[in-house]
Formats: sequence, structure tokens, C-alpha cells
Amino acid sequence: MARHVSETPATQWLRRQRVAFGEHPYDYVEHGGTAESARQLGVDEHAVVKTLVMQDEAARPLIVLMHGDRKVSTKNLARQAGRKSIEPCAPEVAQRHSGYLVGGTSPFATRKAMPVYVEASVLALPRIWINGGRRGFLVSLEPRALVDLLGARPVDCALA
Repeated sequence: MARHVSETPATQWLRRQRVAFGEHPYDYVEHGGTAESARQLGVDEHAVVKTLVMQDEAARPLIVLMHGDRKVSTKNLARQAGRKSIEPCAPEVAQRHSGYLVGGTSPFATRKAMPVYVEASVLALPRIWINGGRRGFLVSLEPRALVDLLGARPVDCALA
């Protein structure tokens, strides 16, 4: 049974860009992460992409898109992004930059324009599931859209 999800800034933006995407609501579980959304939607967690708001040594924000079942090597990311160091933002800071609640952060239509980095192997997937701008809501689309629309820069910074 399909549940209709009202528009979010992310879905409005995707429609304006004429991106074909699927809508996938699920029951949000606090701290359930990508494992929970993948389980409920019946998709491989490797194809569920986390949107992480991080910051560099000067507190400049950036977005990292990573496989749900992998962690980010901030050291490798910093080196490839030409920064001294990178660390996750505090939840309230991430929220201020993105305009989204943590757990519902989408890389599309963020409040503040931020550079976007994507784990290179994400781009090799046929389809990805990524947050649609609300807790308990993913959109599925071709990963190419991350590069074409967000200018996401491929990096190699995944930890198993």
C-alpha cells in the first residue's frame, strides 16, 4: 500500500530539475539509521546513501554522501578535499546548515549551499535510495543525478 508523502523542499527541487525519482516512506525509528530504512524497504543497505553534514578546520560546512553500511574516513576525505581536517557537525549545527532535521537530511535544496562529496563507488550503483527531506522518507534515483545536479565530487573515503 503506497502512502502519499507531502512535498518537501527536496522533492520540489527534484521535480523542478525534472529528475525521475521514486518515493519511499517508512516508519522512522530513532537511531535506526540506514539499516532500519533498508530493512523496511527491502533494499540493500549498501544502496541506501547517508547524507552527512561535516565541517572543516575553519568550521566551513560540507556534505558527504556515503553508503549506509560504511563509515567515512575523515582523514582520507580531508586529504582529497584539500582541507586540514574534517569532522562531523553537531546535530544542531548540521540542522542550521541544511535546514533539515537530523535523520531527515537530504542533499537536495539545503538551506546553505555547501560543497558535496560522494563516495566514488556510490556512483557505480544502478540506483540509490537517499533521504527525501523528512524522517521516514527516502527517494530512489540514479546516482548520476548527484554529480549532474549537485556537482558532487567523487572521493575515495569509505571505511568498511
